[in-house]
Amino acid sequence: MNILLAVVIITLLGGVLGFLLAVAEKKLATEKDEKFAALEAIMPGANCGGCGFAGCSAYAEAVSKGEAHIGLCPVGGGALAQNMSTIMGVEVEGTPDKRIAYICCHGDVNHTQLKAKYNGMFDCVAASVLFDGNKGCQYGCLHMHSCEHVCDQEAIYEDALGNMMVDPDKCIGCGKCVRVCPHKVIKLIPFDADYVVACNSRDPGAKVRKVCEMGCIGCKICSNKFPESGCVVENNLSAIDYSKPMKDIEAAAAACPRKTIVKVRP
Repeated sequence: MNILLAVVIITLLGGVLGFLLAVAEKKLATEKDEKFAALEAIMPGANCGGCGFAGCSAYAEAVSKGEAHIGLCPVGGGALAQNMSTIMGVEVEGTPDKRIAYICCHGDVNHTQLKAKYNGMFDCVAASVLFDGNKGCQYGCLHMHSCEHVCDQEAIYEDALGNMMVDPDKCIGCGKCVRVCPHKVIKLIPFDADYVVACNSRDPGAKVRKVCEMGCIGCKICSNKFPESGCVVENNLSAIDYSKPMKDIEAAAAACPRKTIVKVRP
């Protein structure tokens, strides 16, 4: 009799606990579904993969499950990150600003030396396999449109001089072009940046002069004469530190002997 009573009690307890667990799981699942739906609704819909996930929906689901960090979307930037943090009920610091791509090389075919004739596949990655490409500058743009081919926004084009350019009004900052470029010529810069250094060469100035009429020679005029320009010269190459004051950047651009510091939006 005692054994039977114990079995009945254990069975009842198991049933009650099972019911409570089922209710709790359903409630938690509902909350997760609600957060996922809310996150998915505010995604930009670019499905560019810049966040590291297959698309906006996949990223929203990962965040709702606590499997991904907020602020990985390069398209939505800081505004999206703040809205996502509100939905998830967490605080996020240091949310990213919106960025755009820039091809940091204005060494078109008329102003650069070629070291070889290339007759292979018209693709930057393929060309770079053979001695880093056919250009005299091993850091420069190969002008074979690999970046343009991967851009879903049709933001990359070739200008009249033969330079590969990015339309800042079309670019969403997904980074696909950055990842495909074998010479790492393409950089992501702040959306509201006014100037950029249009060179990627880390060669000494004497060598740059021999192969390119447009390249930075590391003369440090921009950084030494205009300390508040934001320009910093490292490894023979000037770059703009956008976190620094850029009060003198226009003057530095005008003083650049190679005219390598250019406006993002001419």
